[in-house]
Amino acid sequence: MRAAQDSVTAELDRLAPLLEPLGRVFADAGEQLSLVGGPVRDAMLGRRHTDLDFATSAHPDTTERLLKDWGDATWDMGRSFGTIGARKGDWQVEVTTYRSDVYDRASRKPEVDFGDSLAGDLGRRDFTVNAMAVTLPGRALEDPYGGVVDLAHRRLRTPGTPEDSFSDDPLRMLRAARFAAQLGFTVDDDVAAAMTAMADRLEIVSAERVREELVKLVCAPYPRLGLTLLVDTGLAERVLPELPALRLERDEHHAHKDVYEHTLTVLEQSIELEHRLGGAPDFVSRFAALMHDVGKPRTRRFLDDGTVTFHHHDVVGAKMTRKRMKALRFSTETTDAVCRLVELHLRFHGYGTGEWTDAAVRRYVRDAGDQLARLHVLTRADCTTRNRRKAARLRATYDDLEQRIERLEAEEELASLRPALDGNQIMEALGIPAGRDVGTAYRWLLELRIDEGPLSEDDARERLLAWWAARS
Repeated sequence: MRAAQDSVTAELDRLAPLLEPLGRVFADAGEQLSLVGGPVRDAMLGRRHTDLDFATSAHPDTTERLLKDWGDATWDMGRSFGTIGARKGDWQVEVTTYRSDVYDRASRKPEVDFGDSLAGDLGRRDFTVNAMAVTLPGRALEDPYGGVVDLAHRRLRTPGTPEDSFSDDPLRMLRAARFAAQLGFTVDDDVAAAMTAMADRLEIVSAERVREELVKLVCAPYPRLGLTLLVDTGLAERVLPELPALRLERDEHHAHKDVYEHTLTVLEQSIELEHRLGGAPDFVSRFAALMHDVGKPRTRRFLDDGTVTFHHHDVVGAKMTRKRMKALRFSTETTDAVCRLVELHLRFHGYGTGEWTDAAVRRYVRDAGDQLARLHVLTRADCTTRNRRKAARLRATYDDLEQRIERLEAEEELASLRPALDGNQIMEALGIPAGRDVGTAYRWLLELRIDEGPLSEDDARERLLAWWAARS
């Protein structure tokens, strides 16, 4: 408790040049203003915020007038919902009128009704750790639902009954999993029970909102906690059914683990390798790790000798991943990137102990395209064996492949793999107009480039003419 109080004091001291003048502006106008939600929670956790949320007794028109007098710019964030935004220097704030909404069970969109008290406004929030406030300008902590205690116990609880909270807004069930992943918290038993019993309520939540929560969860510091909660409560069956489907499958390379646990381990190991991608959370890399084996349940075959195979689960998994990401309304660019990684995640295992020709290495780079760095991460993360010798051997073999790629890159500019002749030169050499034949010839030259390495323009033209004559 004392540590949380000290953290809040330190953060409020840092924010004082913003908070004190803004609080006085509202107080002088006879209105109440409080810092609320995430900024208060994170202040207790020793985290900093630059985008701040406030609750006020003032209605939107009054809020807008007061913010114009105080800030450098203001904008309408959603007047019908009571929210006005403003900027002051480097700070951005959102000020929302107290709310006491009424929800229709057929929709998660509330009938907005402005409230008349801070306690009432806090009571409609998702979790107690987000239902705390600091009143301004006096800095009094308001915690009517025990958020400080829950924060100390690293526990997620709802201000009222979880059934009422999740009935009002089913998205809060996904937010519970997301906050577990972001904060490293556990959920209260009553909350978990309500999530399990009310999982079907997610049907009224749009795919876009589900996607947003899933991205935040996957990019959080502890995604395993959130994903496990989704699977254990049955929510994953509604938003990412491919994940719980892995739970009963056995990985043929790691018989001591089921594919579900293997997948979560690959995800965590890919996170440990994100320094190769710049260090920031990388959704494409993480989601590819999460989806890389989803094709196994559909491709599992039991052989007479007792072994299990999952032939072509990479190709099947890529198709399943594309279907799921399309349903969740992911962009085409993100979907293509993830699916390419899923489809290629086994390619390295054909490398053996380095038997690939230079042509095979070039094809590996060509097929990975702009996802090569992520493919390196996924392939390395996919090694979860407890056999230290085997793990060391796989790492050394992949080190060798990367070194060969670097050598060929330095010699041949693999990243921009092109034949020696462009389209215009092909048309000139063959005496043909633009059309399908030019594309066919270009692709033949590209395969020749991959097989044999760089050629001079004269050699490429000679080989092209011979190929064209034989083809004709």
